[in-house]
Amino acid sequence: MRILIDGMGGDHAPQEIVKGAIQAAREIDDTVVIIGAEDLIKAELDVQKWNGSNIEVVNATEVITNNESPAMAVRKKKDSTINRGMKMVKEGEADVFISGGSTGALLAAGLLGLGRIKGIKRPAIAAFFPQIGKDDTTLLLDCGANVDCRPEFLYQFGVMGSIFVKNVKGKESPDVRLLNVGAEAEKGDELHKEAYELLANSSINFQGNIEGREVVSGVCDVVVTDGFSGNIFLKSSEGLALSIMGRLKDVLMGGTISKIAALLLSKQLKGMKKDFDYSEEGGAPILGLKGPVLKIHGSSKAYAVYNAILKARDYVESDVTGQIEKAIAESDEISSGEAAKEAAKSEV
Repeated sequence: MRILIDGMGGDHAPQEIVKGAIQAAREIDDTVVIIGAEDLIKAELDVQKWNGSNIEVVNATEVITNNESPAMAVRKKKDSTINRGMKMVKEGEADVFISGGSTGALLAAGLLGLGRIKGIKRPAIAAFFPQIGKDDTTLLLDCGANVDCRPEFLYQFGVMGSIFVKNVKGKESPDVRLLNVGAEAEKGDELHKEAYELLANSSINFQGNIEGREVVSGVCDVVVTDGFSGNIFLKSSEGLALSIMGRLKDVLMGGTISKIAALLLSKQLKGMKKDFDYSEEGGAPILGLKGPVLKIHGSSKAYAVYNAILKARDYVESDVTGQIEKAIAESDEISSGEAAKEAAKSEV
């Protein structure tokens, strides 16, 4: 397997990208390919004293920044790491592409370079949230790819999320819920009411609405939402987690007695920190594209890069893209068949 990672994507590139790639390459037989400024990446490999054989470097002369218009930059910067990465996946030169670069550019390049799975109306960014107190996670999608949504988009997010969790985590019939302002079926605006009906009449294991406060409690395996609400939930949760951990550290370091308590509880505190740490989960897949693409946090350091590379292997081996393609094709056939029946009835 060839795992491609954007060497210039993120706040700490290329140093942390290279460190994470080396850490992963030492544990796997697959080839890790780093794309970006060849001289900088090779210099960092030398600094880290890498002497293995399963890291390759592919040169790309341009980088798309977060300050640029994503669509315009993707069209203009043909030799950017993001454009080249998508092309390599499309042409079979890489099995998966990981990037901490501009989310908008990743989506634009994915749509232009890879294209959508046939039948998928919009790709979605999926992210895993820890289930507090449990050794498990909940998948939330969409986390920002689609600010404006239609009911059928949310329905497809539910299908894709269910397939992803089933194939990657091995859960036979994942519980799926719709993020809403209340648990009752009639709650929400027209978008969520119509999406509820579509999900309720689908073949996935839809269990109704879920309120935001319940997401991290482990009520379900997949939470479906529009990109606007999902992105706000994602960033609010990250900010709250960081604030809680920061405040807890201040309290525990505030005096001799609290420091002793912190020492006695060090194991439990480390477990709590791990629960809130996004770097444990690896990358967030962009589901619905015609190839495996993972988005990592822009502030990712080596450990997050390492985890993303390891989890990318599971993503590819599970053939999530193929499974989504198959499921959507089958649902389209069912829809077409039902439409034909209705048309026949009306003619009679």
